[in-house]
Amino acid sequence: MTGRVLVRLLLLVVGLSVVAYLVHQIGPGVVWSALQSLSWRLLVVFLFPISIVVVVDTLAWRFTFLRPPRALTHLLGVRLAGEAVNLGTPTASVGGEPVKAYLLRPGVPLREGLASVIVDKTTTVTALILFLGLGLLVGAGLLPVSSPLMITMIVLLGLEIVCVAGFVIVQLAGVLGRGGRLLARFRFAPARGQAMLEGMDQTVRALYLGHQGRLLVSVLGHLLGFALGTLEIYLIVRFLDVPISLPTALAIGAFGSAVKFFSFMIPASLGALEGGNMAIFAAFGLGGAVGLTYTLVRRLREIVWITLGFTLLSMLSARPASLVEPQLEDGQS
Repeated sequence: MTGRVLVRLLLLVVGLSVVAYLVHQIGPGVVWSALQSLSWRLLVVFLFPISIVVVVDTLAWRFTFLRPPRALTHLLGVRLAGEAVNLGTPTASVGGEPVKAYLLRPGVPLREGLASVIVDKTTTVTALILFLGLGLLVGAGLLPVSSPLMITMIVLLGLEIVCVAGFVIVQLAGVLGRGGRLLARFRFAPARGQAMLEGMDQTVRALYLGHQGRLLVSVLGHLLGFALGTLEIYLIVRFLDVPISLPTALAIGAFGSAVKFFSFMIPASLGALEGGNMAIFAAFGLGGAVGLTYTLVRRLREIVWITLGFTLLSMLSARPASLVEPQLEDGQS
């Protein structure tokens, strides 16, 4: 059995294990109850609006490359594979980012791919700030500004701004190259990888300082994706025969994004998102049970897309070795 086949089998086992783990965490009985309550309409939730959101987010990511990849379908597959790793493994929601960069080879040099996922992560969290701000504006017309939920979200908005500002500052300061030199000084990292780290710093700075228009489009694209994603809340709640307005769904989605942002260390924010959504839905008068049901259905949708992502990861990782450029070439280019 070749190494390539072993890798594919291993990735398949990992994907199945993640699915089994998520089903166990949610609870088979609760999953079955949600399936029965939604019936055939569950298929609608599995496909819409998430399919549109994925395409919009991929287009937004494309604007963070110095030389954008031409094949959008390949970029879409790479994004799904990387997000499957982010959601389905205990890697603090960042383990899939280097996977994306690796899978983009040889069309995109490794250092440019790594720089793009760093900048895309920045534009994504910047869009999250705008999304939460929009949610607060909408929420102010639905809840008293002095309510505990609104006060909590205002505080979280301030913390998000601080986190993102710090993230951008350290990137512009060349943290990758400095970190590599520090590790090499103590012989914790090979010196030959320093060139790639320095190159990544240069690429990141070039994007921030010379391509602000492209990054703005990326931010707005991710913001659109977040807004479209709240249609999922609206549809699921309406499918459960509970009245809800589109502005309420948008505010709930924005507040839920803040919970997910600050629980990124938890794989797929398991537990934190369930509890947070129960409190958010209850604050809007929809009931904690509806919030929990929505989150469980969302977990089912995530399982389907995680499985698809790991399948794509297996397929993309099984490319012939001759198509993958040597790592040293990336580091020395």
